[in-house]
Amino acid sequence: MNSMTGFGRARAASEKLDVSVEISSVNRRNLEVAVALPREWKILERGLAERVREELQRGRLQISVLLERRLESEGLHWDENAVNSVLDRLGELASRRGIDFQPDASLLFRIAECVPSSRDELDTAAVADLVHAAVDDALVEVLVMRRREGRALADDLEGRAETLTQLLREINFRAKSVVPRYRNILLERLQQAGLELDLNDERVLREIALFADRCDISEEVTRLGSHLLQFRETLSTPGPVGRKLEFLMQEINREFNTVGAKANDLEITGYVLEAKGEIERVREQVQNVE
Repeated sequence: MNSMTGFGRARAASEKLDVSVEISSVNRRNLEVAVALPREWKILERGLAERVREELQRGRLQISVLLERRLESEGLHWDENAVNSVLDRLGELASRRGIDFQPDASLLFRIAECVPSSRDELDTAAVADLVHAAVDDALVEVLVMRRREGRALADDLEGRAETLTQLLREINFRAKSVVPRYRNILLERLQQAGLELDLNDERVLREIALFADRCDISEEVTRLGSHLLQFRETLSTPGPVGRKLEFLMQEINREFNTVGAKANDLEITGYVLEAKGEIERVREQVQNVE
């Protein structure tokens, strides 16, 4: 079982480029991937998002990619043909305007800086490979962190499931005494009212039978036992289990509500309220499960 919270950072480099990647992952019902890239490399965004979707099913992933050109060790270089072309065009423009054009060293240097050299051009495929390599390394860190936090979540949820199971046992034990206790109370009230009726009277038997039917929670107890067992088994199931856990907790909550409404017993009501508090804590935790 994996959490949806994670963080990873990685770098990759070539002779011309340094790539830095950070990936953060937080809770989200579905999978959302947002990629932040320099404008000239937005073409890589779709491929990076698809790479993440191969590994994850839930959560919001923010991928930040920084690309920096490396300084050349052999110093300044330029495309001489491109510089000459710029000078020729500037000369023609000056001539048409009647302006004396005599370029100096300062102008030549500024043009050389502005005109890209063919050596500066980056191969798109090579850049894509570099970025993908860095994203893969960062994604590994995210997955490791999500798995580690997932194990901690599973331990916590296992303990809370055991608490709910114990409360269910208490409810089931208490439920067995509800009808006999009602029968005794009914008989006592009849005697206090001066009515000479005993437990074999048909009217008394009918009243007790109706009460027993109204407060019978055996079906709810059986379903709760099954749901809690499935919940605990799911905690150790490989792969994404968050949605299944959410569904099971919804059903467990519904069954406990029914038990509280039908039981007609103050002590059982207390157990149900305690269970509902634990259910809310479980539901909050399950929101972070992939």
